[in-house]
Amino acid sequence: MKSLFGKLADGTEIHRWSLENGGTRLKVLNWGGVVQALEIPDRRGHYGNVCLGFDTVDDYVAESPYFGALIGRYGNRMAKGRFTLDGKTYQLSVNDGVNSLHGGEQGFDKHIWDVEPFAEGSDVGLVLHHTSSDGEMGYPGTLKAKVTYTLTGQGDWIIDYEATTDKATVVNLTSHVYWNLAGEGSGTIEDHELTIEASRYTPTDSGLIPTGELAEVAGTPFDFRETKPIGRDIRDGHVQQMQAKGYDHNWVLDKGITSEPEHVATLRDPRSGRTLKIATDQPGLQFYSGNFLDGTLTGTGGRTYRQGDGLCLETQHFPDSPNHADFPSTVLRPGQTYRTRTVHTFSA
Repeated sequence: MKSLFGKLADGTEIHRWSLENGGTRLKVLNWGGVVQALEIPDRRGHYGNVCLGFDTVDDYVAESPYFGALIGRYGNRMAKGRFTLDGKTYQLSVNDGVNSLHGGEQGFDKHIWDVEPFAEGSDVGLVLHHTSSDGEMGYPGTLKAKVTYTLTGQGDWIIDYEATTDKATVVNLTSHVYWNLAGEGSGTIEDHELTIEASRYTPTDSGLIPTGELAEVAGTPFDFRETKPIGRDIRDGHVQQMQAKGYDHNWVLDKGITSEPEHVATLRDPRSGRTLKIATDQPGLQFYSGNFLDGTLTGTGGRTYRQGDGLCLETQHFPDSPNHADFPSTVLRPGQTYRTRTVHTFSA
């Protein structure tokens, strides 16, 4: 179903597509490819929206901390908004102190995407298209991005990312859904249980830019190799947590880059029984514990979001990779196609 969600200040209409398949309900906006709601049942069969978001276009335009949005051209941070490729240095849009975050001031989350619904076999979904012009936010090359949201007959939500370019550039696309498996607006996620299949993570400086070190998680609050509540070690006083105000780091997935998605994380809410499993072909996972939610935003359920009321698990390449020769490359050249897939599997 397609419906009018609202209008921008210039009168441009923003639409919402509602899909349901395999017990999962998904609502998507053409503004930023935003997942405005994702509803799944709990252990008793009661549906709840497990994604933070807004119920008006104005809120998404004015104050959204990337709720549910598609992120590009480069997810996460780029030091000083700068990188060098083939001997040329590019200056990007700076929107996070001296750094560039999630593609800059007008990233993919702030554009209208073309949306086409589809049904294929037992699957239903949406194909989203956006073309980013050469030089937009400082990035070289005209980048044609295609993102497919699929709801399978089993209720899995799959994201397929594709991109091509006419000049050498860098690309790192991801999704910025804020999860709360107890239901958005229900309170803290600190009692959620999390597992991340990673023995290392990338420590950051005070600007949350990776230092280049791949540090062992063993013996630190960053060790999620065995399932534990998110809140158990979140106040341990580790210097990395103190400067990030919680968790806001990239985990170096043990599996590395793979040809097909492999399981990398499990999130479970013990109250509702809802469980989310994530599989990806990417080498990194950014776990963000909602540290900068401060009670000033009101969500779709009419309740305010405070610190730790949602969390993000962003499948990705590492932050600031173009400035670290030892990190996996994010360079895309003409004639190549950027492809990556993330699978979300729900149960209760």
